[in-house]
Amino acid sequence: MKTIARCLSGGLSFGLLLLAKIAFSQTLTISCGAVGAELSLCKEAVSAWTKKTGHQVEVISTPNSSTERLALYQQIFSAKSSDIDVFQIDIIWPGLLANHLVDLSPYTKGVEKQHFPTLVENNTVSGKLVAMPWFVDTAFLYYRKDLLEKYNQPVPTTWQQLSDIGKTIQNQEHEKGNAQLWGYVWQGRAYEGLTCNALEWLSSYNGGSIVDNNGKITVNSKAAESALSLAGQWVGQISPPGVLNYTEEEARGVFQSGNAVFMRNWPYAWALAQGEESAIKGKVGIVALPKGGPEGKHASTLGGWQLAVSKYSKYPKLAADLTLFLTSYDIQKQRLLKGAFNPTIKSLYEDQEVIAAAPVAKTLVKSLEQSVARPSTATKSKYNQVSNLFFNAVHNVLAGKEAPKQALKKLEKKLKRIKRKKWN
Repeated sequence: MKTIARCLSGGLSFGLLLLAKIAFSQTLTISCGAVGAELSLCKEAVSAWTKKTGHQVEVISTPNSSTERLALYQQIFSAKSSDIDVFQIDIIWPGLLANHLVDLSPYTKGVEKQHFPTLVENNTVSGKLVAMPWFVDTAFLYYRKDLLEKYNQPVPTTWQQLSDIGKTIQNQEHEKGNAQLWGYVWQGRAYEGLTCNALEWLSSYNGGSIVDNNGKITVNSKAAESALSLAGQWVGQISPPGVLNYTEEEARGVFQSGNAVFMRNWPYAWALAQGEESAIKGKVGIVALPKGGPEGKHASTLGGWQLAVSKYSKYPKLAADLTLFLTSYDIQKQRLLKGAFNPTIKSLYEDQEVIAAAPVAKTLVKSLEQSVARPSTATKSKYNQVSNLFFNAVHNVLAGKEAPKQALKKLEKKLKRIKRKKWN
């Protein structure tokens, strides 16, 4: 009887402990992107944190378009809503959203020193660490190794070369009945992704940025005119007319189904292109984006995403713990090996398992040295307006609505009107 009593007592104690744990368990919400394997990897990592802490997390997917996502976030912050505790934010948003975000410094215990200093600096606004780096991006040129070999063509080093090679292979494949093949796919929709593409074109032609580091408007230049003139020729020639509505996933869909020679995209597309269900598995190469010409340079827009805690969260300490877990060494390594999301922790690039499994990581380090930053720091709170004007002007050129010279001149006037005496 005593044994039974002890068993009942033990079972009761365990039950009480379980009830206590459930009673103290909180539920957080996190917004995650859904590009490629993003959403599934986010859910996987969140499940590991739930198992570790006993707290629950609801994962909320957000629009793939960064422009649409920002609009959604601003609406949530404007309402001071506690509906989302942890936000996945773009590299260009910390300054814009800082007033709505928690300073993570009291929770990090200095772990941010493991990350690339430039990213930590980017996420520090007025001395407050408002976001933790999660993954860093820089764009690559993806190419079909098999098609270049088939037609004895080199990997292009300039945009003009890409245009010529893409057209040559596309035309010859069309003659052989492969009418669906296009020379080049990229992100041409009027959104932030087009700002990234067009900024690369300008920089590769030595045209600088839209606004320089000192806040001077520099977009109306001969180099920018040359860059946009060539890009405008791609639509309907080596790029499908529908490219004007492509984001990252539409471009990847065409390329991964075997219907494009070249593609501009972020590193995440590498793992998917090598997946078991990919039509081009083993047929893809990656290289730096082309130069604007013999005197130009390779240029890739610096991208990436961070995790930030909402100032309106009911559980800021818990949300900070989740953020630090998701941006940790082990989780970033897992995301790299499974989804090609490149780490923000420097030491991971020396990890032998990473080196063996992810050749993209080595290429990324080189590409980071050629990266060009969007002028979000120089234009401060006006960056979103600046980018909107820029990608709409570029889109008008690509759609044949305006000549490059005319579009750039009008853009310069609009930017001056926004800036006035200074950016603020």
